[in-house]
Amino acid sequence: MCTNCGCAPANRIEGQELEHVDEHAHADGTVHGHTPHHHGEHDHDHACLPCRDTRTDHLHYGHGPAGAHAPGMSQARMVKIEQDILGKNNAYARRTGRWFDEHGVFALNFVSSPGSGKTTLLVRTIEALKSTSRLAVIEGDQQTSFDAERIRHRVQALQINTGKGCHLDAHMVGRAGETAAGGESVLLIENVGNLVCPSAFDLGERHKVVILSVTEGDKPLKYPDMFRAASLMLLNKCDLVPHLSFDVERAIEYAKRVNPDLHVIRTSSATGEGFDAWLTWIADGLAGQAARRSQSMELLRTRIAGLEAQLAALKV
Repeated sequence: MCTNCGCAPANRIEGQELEHVDEHAHADGTVHGHTPHHHGEHDHDHACLPCRDTRTDHLHYGHGPAGAHAPGMSQARMVKIEQDILGKNNAYARRTGRWFDEHGVFALNFVSSPGSGKTTLLVRTIEALKSTSRLAVIEGDQQTSFDAERIRHRVQALQINTGKGCHLDAHMVGRAGETAAGGESVLLIENVGNLVCPSAFDLGERHKVVILSVTEGDKPLKYPDMFRAASLMLLNKCDLVPHLSFDVERAIEYAKRVNPDLHVIRTSSATGEGFDAWLTWIADGLAGQAARRSQSMELLRTRIAGLEAQLAALKV
């Protein structure tokens, strides 16, 4: 997967290439730059062969510490690369998450397969909320700005094109989010359509919302990492259930098997089914984010008061 294959060059925000600098991120979220340099490492270790189940003729490349396979690369090397990539991303995510908390931004990261109905669901959500809430949208796609253009005449929307990259990351969203989002607002982030790689990349959001449409099949067990990482699953396009052989209860049971704490709402962007529950969930989250902002402001005031007291003592 992209935590060790390096598949994210040519990222663009609103058509402008996202500058990639040689930065170093610390565990506390602090980031600083270094002079570009060349790493001369060369890996001679042998890559793991797939495990073969002779009873079922099943080739499984996911065994081993890395949980993945790359030709010519050892498992140890893959683990090291993944730790470096995710460590740096998580530092950016912590910094972005703090900014969201300090400014009262309730950020949601929407993830799903292509064609699940994410954008249509977002449009209906925006129409329902725009008169009562401050909204902003970040649209993530490999190419084009079709989805952002669809949303822009309703609310502010910022397009991020990832090029060959198959997901958004915290560096992209941190730069875009601070531009698009204001205080006491809801930030809706539509990730690239992909049920694999976005699960590993925290963007600083408050929640991942995974959308599963009833036309897709048994995705929770096939792609468990995404459903394990999500707080909420929207089971979408439920108006089509009478025309399909989709087993709704089994799909929910599979999702709960992966993540027992996963909250599930059945929705239809066509009929509005489930939208009262969905909008209530957002309203509750926004209220919680406002409380976190108040706590952050109180901590900041306490810190300022302490510094002022120290300065006053120095003047005596």
